[in-house]
Amino acid sequence: MKSQSLPRRKFIATTATLATGALVGIPKAFSSPNILKYYGKELSVFKGVQVGVITYSYRSMPDQSAEATLQYVLDSGISAIELMGGPAESFAGMPQSPIDGRRMRSLRRKLRAGDITDDEKKEMTEMSDQMDHYNATVREWRSKAPLTKFEVLKKMYADAGVSIYCFKPGAFGTRNTDAEINYGMKAAKALGASHVTLEHPSNDDRTLKLGQMAAKHNIRVAYHGHTQQTPTFWDTALDQSDYNAMNIDVGHYVAAGYKDVLALLKEKNARISSMHLKDRKNKENGQDNLPWGQGDTPITEILKLMSTEGYKFPATVELEYKIPEGSDAVQEVRNCRDFCEKMLTS
Repeated sequence: MKSQSLPRRKFIATTATLATGALVGIPKAFSSPNILKYYGKELSVFKGVQVGVITYSYRSMPDQSAEATLQYVLDSGISAIELMGGPAESFAGMPQSPIDGRRMRSLRRKLRAGDITDDEKKEMTEMSDQMDHYNATVREWRSKAPLTKFEVLKKMYADAGVSIYCFKPGAFGTRNTDAEINYGMKAAKALGASHVTLEHPSNDDRTLKLGQMAAKHNIRVAYHGHTQQTPTFWDTALDQSDYNAMNIDVGHYVAAGYKDVLALLKEKNARISSMHLKDRKNKENGQDNLPWGQGDTPITEILKLMSTEGYKFPATVELEYKIPEGSDAVQEVRNCRDFCEKMLTS
């Protein structure tokens, strides 16, 4: 499936002037019949379960703009999104990073594996210095970023039938300032999100601070985990504040060696703001990420539990298995979405 790239400036200018629900003046990529096949439809709500997607799933796609991301989501048949900082903040005018993110991630993998060369270590150090300078530039930009840009983005997505249920900018880490935290939470509310997400900082002081600041903004902050997740992983943060919540990843949880994921969802559902779905082998079987239905994550049972019990948090598709030759991220996310629909409606 080939996804269309959208003309950024034209889209922004047009969307900013649209009345809610209006179909006139929409750019070519969203004009009839394209938008009509999505308009007014909840594309991915099955038996009461909202299936969403995180923008990370489309990281292999060539265009990472907010407009292109929206088209990917629609072409995947999905109507709700966990929006990461990249598409949203670039739309709002954040300075572009000079760092080749893929190269940096590659070097970090080599460093962890212990097979990095001296020249690559030097390259990584230089890139880290560049990143420090860039982060200072971003902090300055965030202190003045206009929230109206995020409101325009919310409307652009809403007019196409896609809701933004959470926002994940890199604004909440231990190195980020209080001003950045405030910015991130305000931007999330401007986008219409009910919560923000971040990797669990493994720092009780930080989760206490974030919970307190979230209370002031009346928004939840949900912590994501990988294979460090345990049944008690979130307990301290949840005890610290009613505004601290969970962004559980059930695939990583199973890969960590735990078989009680359904029991955990039953126990903690009221404190779960959103959930990541992927199919991984368990610890005994090698922990691989696999196409859905081939791993050990009980995705079907999880979805049916959500439907039966009426859990309101969304199930977020996070594409992490290897994309087959001849396919792309949009098609594979679509396959995951279709898997959810089949399991819930059959």
